[in-house]
Amino acid sequence: MDTASIKALIEQGLPDARAEVRGDDGVHFEAEVVSAAFAGKLPLARHRMVYATLGERMGGEIHALSLKALTPDEAARRQ
Repeated sequence: MDTASIKALIEQGLPDARAEVRGDDGVHFEAEVVSAAFAGKLPLARHRMVYATLGERMGGEIHALSLKALTPDEAARRQ
């Protein structure tokens, strides 16, 4: 699986999301996902929302995903 495919799956599954995905070996990835849908949700719920967009690929084609899930306001404060 490549980073562009993961980015596309996340952004299709969370229509307002913006995702940046990195990974060099094809099975271990890092992603930062910014979505207004995360507002009011705890980190675990946010991660589950992202994992749901990837379905059975998690634990299979995607061995590991380090994830930052932020609202647009949280992302803006980080810059």
